[in-house]
Amino acid sequence: MPELIVPTVRVHASFVAAIGEFEAEGRGAADDNSILGQDIRRYGGRWDAPEVFARYVAAVRADAEEDGPRPAGHVPCTTRWWADGDTYLGRIAIRHRLTTFLLDYGGHIGYDVRPSVRRRGHATAMLRAALPVARALGIEKALITCDDTNEASRRVIEACGGVFEDRRGKKLRYWVATGPVRDRPGVAGTTGE
Repeated sequence: MPELIVPTVRVHASFVAAIGEFEAEGRGAADDNSILGQDIRRYGGRWDAPEVFARYVAAVRADAEEDGPRPAGHVPCTTRWWADGDTYLGRIAIRHRLTTFLLDYGGHIGYDVRPSVRRRGHATAMLRAALPVARALGIEKALITCDDTNEASRRVIEACGGVFEDRRGKKLRYWVATGPVRDRPGVAGTTGE
């Protein structure tokens, strides 16, 4: 059964295969400013080497530390991988706080599901599982954005209780409570606070 895990070298082979799927759909191109796109440009073609992958895993884990090394303007970010045993299915990144750019466009949470396992409910399950992680980081309501043309992501956000706030450029902005909310529409298994 899939679950959120701390990034680990245990999923090395399936992670590399997943990156190949993402690259085949154009991720990592110069205009892909997502975390995944940046990682592909930084590590792409070198992830096959176990020592490079181990360094990558260590860097992803260190990014959650308040004083960890990161590019200027970036905030601490806790990443969890969605895996079924040793099979990497996707990742979710929770930014600990919002900058002006993240408030307008990026939000607290971003996620990617590998192309070969999409449309199986993984994104919704992964986001639901990540909301308590965000809550533990002190985020009571998480901002999650998606492109106005990304119908699948919009449905995922709404299925997890996302409340639409507005549109800024091509981005739709939703707020999602990270703790249990009584009778939250469209969210199964929630209880009162």
